[in-house]
Amino acid sequence: MRRRTFDLLVSGAGLLLAALLLIAGGLLTWTHVFIDNQVSTQLSAQKINFPPANSPAVAGAEFAPMRQYGGQQLTTGAQAKVYANSFIANHLKEVAGGKTYSQVSALAQADPNNVQLQGQVATMFKGETLRGLLLNAYAFGTIAKIAGIAAIFAFVGAGLLFLLTAFGFIHARRVQPDVELLAPKVHEPLPV
Repeated sequence: MRRRTFDLLVSGAGLLLAALLLIAGGLLTWTHVFIDNQVSTQLSAQKINFPPANSPAVAGAEFAPMRQYGGQQLTTGAQAKVYANSFIANHLKEVAGGKTYSQVSALAQADPNNVQLQGQVATMFKGETLRGLLLNAYAFGTIAKIAGIAAIFAFVGAGLLFLLTAFGFIHARRVQPDVELLAPKVHEPLPV
């Protein structure tokens, strides 16, 4: 195979791959922006605010992660994780002495006339539901972050491929048309 043909084929393939990486980068950027906006919009609509950092509601050591967001409105996935795991989860432990929703629910089903257990079941259900929804927001926020990072890598990869492709086309123009790829070199006999 001629060297020029090889250079043109490899450079053409590189150009195609660079274009695909640009498309992937664009789609990943759109994904990042879309998910991030959805998470922010949905969380903002809930109007959940962190207690002030010096509030008695977050005074214990178990609430320490909450203090970094003291007084702020909950609008990001990272904030949702902290609120779910360091605020709601800690308060839910107090509702039924550390029992889970399923444990309290089983007790309430065994004793349907126990008003206190029925109240605990309702509180645990609402708290665990809100906690789960906030953790889903955190998961989607993480997906958005990963998509943003992947978009950066796709754009950098596309840029490098465009650069290498340009060098390939330049090399194809400079190589002699009759040069064969991997052709054995003919050595002339040494003068005696």
